[in-house]
Amino acid sequence: MSEIPATPETRVGGVDVELNGINTVAESERHGRPRDLFWPWFAANVSVLGVSYGSFVLGFGISFWQATAVSIAGVFLSYVIVGLVAIAGKRGSAPTMTLSRAAFGVDGNRLPSLVSWLLTLGWETSLAAVAVLATATVLDRLGAGGGTGTKLVALVIVVGLIVLGGTLGFRVIMRMQRWITVVTAVLTVLYIVFAADSIDLDAVNALPAGNAAAVVGAFILVMTGFGLGWANAAADYSRYLPREASSGGVVFWTTLGSSLGPGVLLVFGALVAGSSKDLSGRIAADPVGALTDILPTWFLVPFVVVAVLGLIGGAVMDIYSSGLALLNVGLRVPRPVAVLIDGCLMLAGSIYIAFFSKDFLTPFQGFLITLGVPIAAWAGIFLADLSLRKGDYAEAELLDSRGRYGSVRPLAVVTMVVATVLGWGLVTNTGASWLTWQGYLLGPIGGKEGGWAYANLGVLFAFVLGFVAVFVGGRRAVALQEERA
Repeated sequence: MSEIPATPETRVGGVDVELNGINTVAESERHGRPRDLFWPWFAANVSVLGVSYGSFVLGFGISFWQATAVSIAGVFLSYVIVGLVAIAGKRGSAPTMTLSRAAFGVDGNRLPSLVSWLLTLGWETSLAAVAVLATATVLDRLGAGGGTGTKLVALVIVVGLIVLGGTLGFRVIMRMQRWITVVTAVLTVLYIVFAADSIDLDAVNALPAGNAAAVVGAFILVMTGFGLGWANAAADYSRYLPREASSGGVVFWTTLGSSLGPGVLLVFGALVAGSSKDLSGRIAADPVGALTDILPTWFLVPFVVVAVLGLIGGAVMDIYSSGLALLNVGLRVPRPVAVLIDGCLMLAGSIYIAFFSKDFLTPFQGFLITLGVPIAAWAGIFLADLSLRKGDYAEAELLDSRGRYGSVRPLAVVTMVVATVLGWGLVTNTGASWLTWQGYLLGPIGGKEGGWAYANLGVLFAFVLGFVAVFVGGRRAVALQEERA
């Protein structure tokens, strides 16, 4: 059945609230240039959590130079995927998971939309919780107390800002991210300057090199933790660009804005973590707060500002896209209501991580890998379908299961399911006892305890299988769709 598009905006208390949901954006609302995409993507990815990732990467038992190589390559290549998906936004004027209906069918697309919703919900929850933990740690060092009361206050403020930004929508997010970009960029540079004294180059250079499995595992972790985690949201911001905007410009500015911050912070994080095994251990429990130990006391307040702003910048974009994904699952409410529902779930998850979980890293990596496999399969399918299309999307028919895209496209749906199931067989997950069945295909390469057990090959396998299957098998179907005028 055809779905009724939302009206673009309404005013609440003198503030514009975006009502555009899964509908296509009207031509009169499309504006801007590809370089405008730099601001939201930089702000969403400049978080000092990237420094902690340097420790996560070294945790695979690789050298600093290997960590540098996989960090730069993983960040850049994963965000190129984001840039390529963003092209679909200006070609179809709709959110990413609405455009995904062209590949999966209007109803078949509920499956990847559900995965996308879970992924973005998980990310926004993790970022909010880390912001709360970092704030509590800083206030504790300043003597203001970092106990339950402090965490509760920080939780209310952080979650409130995230939900507010996501509710107000696109225009507010674009303005807010520009300011977050400037402030966090300046303070991040200062953080690097002050933290540089803690680097022990002798200790860093003494780190032993890891084997091929360790290098591949670190590379896949970076791919999953950065670009692949954003691919399902890439078109949500490019959809407001004019149709004639340069596709190359969309890819370039999205990739540059997304990868510049993480690329620098990951390498710096590897230098810091490689200098102190004790610091690396503390990062696992409090990824951002632990970094305060290497800072002078007077810089703690600027540090918590840059930390919280960077985390909020990413979480706001997550909750915005999460709300859009929830609408594509089939929830029939206005977009702001979907964001509020997400906010309640994010609050519950943040409370668990901040108050009850003793270890952030283990469940976080489990979450990344488990959902990283199906989202990688989706990304491969989406990019293959996009590459086969010579023209723009038939926008109105993205909302109608009786249109050219149909209700369910079996090739894409079956491919995603198969790629996910097989991909889970090539990853291991210690984050939850009920996921120990993963890795069931690792027997020929050493099993769940072998050298390749934690390389998480299933993520790359799912992406490649998804792309190849649809690129080869979907060519005729796409051609028939585009013949219908």
